[in-house]
Amino acid sequence: MTNRIVLLLTILAFGSVLAAGQAKTGTTVGQFLMIEPSARIGGMGNAGATMNDEIDAAYYNPAAIGHLTQSGVQFTHSPWLAGITFDYAGLALSLGEVGNLYGSVTSLNSGDIAVTTVDQPLGTGENYKVTDIAFGLGYGKQISERFSVGIQFKYLQETIWHSSMSGFALDVGTLYRISPNGLHIGASISNFGTRPQFDGRDLRIQFDQNKLINGDNPAIPGQINTLDFPLPILFRVGVGLPVDVDRNNKLHIEVDAYHPSDNNESVSFGAEWMFFDTFAVRGGYQNLFLQDSEVGLTLGAGIHYTLDDVRVSFDYAWANHGRLDYTQLLTFGVTF
Repeated sequence: MTNRIVLLLTILAFGSVLAAGQAKTGTTVGQFLMIEPSARIGGMGNAGATMNDEIDAAYYNPAAIGHLTQSGVQFTHSPWLAGITFDYAGLALSLGEVGNLYGSVTSLNSGDIAVTTVDQPLGTGENYKVTDIAFGLGYGKQISERFSVGIQFKYLQETIWHSSMSGFALDVGTLYRISPNGLHIGASISNFGTRPQFDGRDLRIQFDQNKLINGDNPAIPGQINTLDFPLPILFRVGVGLPVDVDRNNKLHIEVDAYHPSDNNESVSFGAEWMFFDTFAVRGGYQNLFLQDSEVGLTLGAGIHYTLDDVRVSFDYAWANHGRLDYTQLLTFGVTF
């Protein structure tokens, strides 16, 4: 019976990529929420729906929170595309049988950008920034030895100079392990929330109701009303298989399928080889079958060291972005 369930879920998960649909690229806001924060999972093609043994795995599936057995923190830094800086921090608190708490902070910063106008194309002497930030608070619980659930609430804000928008989002997920060293099945929905709308000083204007009439008021105070847009909802489902090759070598294989609200379906996959529970090498491929995709090959490596009950980890990931070159992720973590 179990094998039939696994087969059915696998068919449903990956069969959807064969059904092509019209992409809705550019129709959502809050795109910084789609940047995956884990260098470990990033080196595996960002396929992390069933990963459950590190803090940042909660980003991919909140149900991973329930499987954490220790408290800890993880920090990720990335020199993102076009000089943009991405940072992510995750905190987990193990509460025993009650469950586990999870908190996160996501930050994206463009740095200073020169203000230019038609009259001053070389710059006005002013600078502005584009900043995105999100705060998350989650809870996860292991319902049984095999099954866990998780949920995370997020508040987000995007700011462009003097204008900003804010909203709320919800992530939910489930994770089922057939056995500790057997097939894992995970599914999550991310960024289900409100429809944010920009507002601020930059949208205040002076308006001339009729430029053909002289003598009227050519500077009537006005405001540009922007439309509200949805957040990028992502449904992720995956299967993972950890394998103890021998006493000193472990292999983990992961395959995920994605159904985003603003693009077509795709599949990502990756693998990790761990030596002596200390050194790891990883590889993967992102968004297979996605038309016009600029991402693809990913590579990574990591060092994990345990002293008494404290485990320290340092992971690195490299991802190809086609014509946009590449991105890198650096993650440092401590569990205790």
